[in-house]
Amino acid sequence: MILAPGSLADRTFLVTGATGGIGQAITACLAAAGAKVVIHYASNRERAEGLLSEIGGAGWIVQGDLATREGPTQLWDDALAEAGRIDGMVMNAGLRTEALIGGDHGPWRGAWELEMAVNLLAPADMLRAALPHFRANGGGRIVSIASRAAQRGYMEDYLPYGASKAALINLTKSVARNWSKDGVIAVTVSPGFVHAGMAEAYIAEHGYAATASDIPTGQLVSAEELAATVGFCLIPANMAVNGATIDLNGGSYIR
Repeated sequence: MILAPGSLADRTFLVTGATGGIGQAITACLAAAGAKVVIHYASNRERAEGLLSEIGGAGWIVQGDLATREGPTQLWDDALAEAGRIDGMVMNAGLRTEALIGGDHGPWRGAWELEMAVNLLAPADMLRAALPHFRANGGGRIVSIASRAAQRGYMEDYLPYGASKAALINLTKSVARNWSKDGVIAVTVSPGFVHAGMAEAYIAEHGYAATASDIPTGQLVSAEELAATVGFCLIPANMAVNGATIDLNGGSYIR
């Protein structure tokens, strides 16, 4: 599934975590629809440069450490300095770390603090930085990438991930309710297992069939389908999606 050519022409979007599997698919999809993309990377500059080349140079690359207190705001400032104007952000960067209830308290607490920093506080700080810019320019688009884990609960050794993504959904809804009057449209896309990124290690260990065993369709979400859904939410004419949480999980979680 792809977007119509030109459907995002003359638009510029910042994609966080753009060098991961999902981020690469989102970047490619937006560029194919005519957008310019600010490609965020944490450490893999080579992959960021390669991705920029793959989309024909239609954008910029910007480094940022979202785990630090200053990193998210600095990322926004650097991205805006490169692009001059940003029409929307895809808050895709995220991580998942093991937090064992039966383990030592230090690693347990460290996992919670790290995941909240990257999965929730970084998007909050970026929103704080971006909203005045969107207001001053007649609006903007925000798409947050959450997870099925936020909707139905998650595995016992990875509680911080589900909790942080649930909070991200609530944060995005709050933006939708409060800033849509200023032209800011905020949406969450909440996938189940995606055949990219975090799921790859699980697939490698357990196999595709086992990974998809509780999905009625028997299929993991493809990175390309997820990217196209994100792109749909960024199309200027699509206003009614404001505040929505779009589930992409093959029926493994149904509200």
